[in-house]
Amino acid sequence: MSKGLGKGINALFPGESINQMETVEKISLKEIKVNPFQPRKIFDEAALNELAESIKEHGVLQPIIVRRKGKSFEIVVGERRFRGSKIAGLTEIPVVVRELTDQQMMEIAILENLQREDLTPIEEAEAYQNLMESLNLTQEQLAFRLGKSRPHIANHIRLLSLPEVVRGHISAGNLSMGHGRALLGIKRKKLIPSISDKVMKENLNVRQLESLVQKMNDDVSRETSTGEKKDIFIEEKESQLREYFGTTVTIKKSKNKGKIEIEFFSEDDLERILELLED
Repeated sequence: MSKGLGKGINALFPGESINQMETVEKISLKEIKVNPFQPRKIFDEAALNELAESIKEHGVLQPIIVRRKGKSFEIVVGERRFRGSKIAGLTEIPVVVRELTDQQMMEIAILENLQREDLTPIEEAEAYQNLMESLNLTQEQLAFRLGKSRPHIANHIRLLSLPEVVRGHISAGNLSMGHGRALLGIKRKKLIPSISDKVMKENLNVRQLESLVQKMNDDVSRETSTGEKKDIFIEEKESQLREYFGTTVTIKKSKNKGKIEIEFFSEDDLERILELLED
């Protein structure tokens, strides 16, 4: 199954397709500034050096897209080629100049990176959040326009509720998105940073972290209960519900009645859970 966007980028903007009526011209690299709305914060240095070597040998094969900003230009699409050209020692680069608003700049930058899968999970989450806010879209509407599933969008956005230090570890590749999702299930939120440190120090995989989180949450439940241990049936059902909803689920039972508590972390997360309940 293709991982690329569906019709999303074409439905919003034409991306890098160059219209036959557009003129390709060369301008000085000194006149070009990076896109202020670029969602990608991390550029792989080794990959940029490889690109620079290719540019030295073959030149820049695809013009970058820029917009005029005062006496200079801002990159719309093609920042890697711009950076690679600077490393390669070029003084000029082929460009196509387009008239675009700030909002269009942001949307194209986000969509181009999503299409190329160049973003970290946190950058992708922030890109989804920014698109929803700028276009006034719901998660469901955004998922449709990008050709992604709604849970994919929701699971990324949930990562933004993690502490900043943990988001940094995910962006750096020290923790995976799966680790992030598991950490969100910890009941005592103040423990998330220390547990993330434990994961990195002991090189725990996602399954091991999930088991650790489950044990921690069970300990919390016992501390707040009457001290009576839950039976195996209840524990098994809690485990099934946690897997289905992707969050902490607690079943509290007394005699012939009880209640099920499903934890959520934001309004969007609540909306995701409610949709699962309706299925």
